[in-house]
Amino acid sequence: MNFITQLASAPEANGGIVEALGIDWRLLILQIVAFLVLVVVLGKFVYPWLMKSVDERQENIEAAAKAASKAQEAAAESQAETAKLLNEARKEASDIIATAKLEATEMKNSTESKAKATAEKIVAEAQVQLQKDIEAAKRELHNETLELVSLATEKVVKGALTKTANEKVIAESLSEATKGAR
Repeated sequence: MNFITQLASAPEANGGIVEALGIDWRLLILQIVAFLVLVVVLGKFVYPWLMKSVDERQENIEAAAKAASKAQEAAAESQAETAKLLNEARKEASDIIATAKLEATEMKNSTESKAKATAEKIVAEAQVQLQKDIEAAKRELHNETLELVSLATEKVVKGALTKTANEKVIAESLSEATKGAR
């Protein structure tokens, strides 16, 4: 408090508070003018350039934030699209597998039915061929039997009968033999 009381009483004694503080009016005015010149120079040359840099930096930051936001949205959309495509691909693969299994089953059934039909055809052809072979064997046996009967009859009768009578007797014998065999 001593200092305050001295400061308050000193201006009255010496002529003012400005003199008590040791301020020179000329120096104060010169400093005020220098300060104003500095403010004007800074305001005209430095502050606009500085504000321009700050504004550009602010715009760059805002642009980067917008780009980051758009990139984030694009990434989310891309991720959703990827998930959708993956689901579609899985569904398509499942459909392809199901179709392949169905086609394989159909091919198996078709092959089995073709093989069965072929086997039946072969069996039928074999039966027909067997029937033909049996008929041919019967004819051949019939012809051989005729010859044997003819030879036997010829030996028994020793030429007593004529050839036409001989054939008649053979035919009758064979017809009786075939009737008895049936």
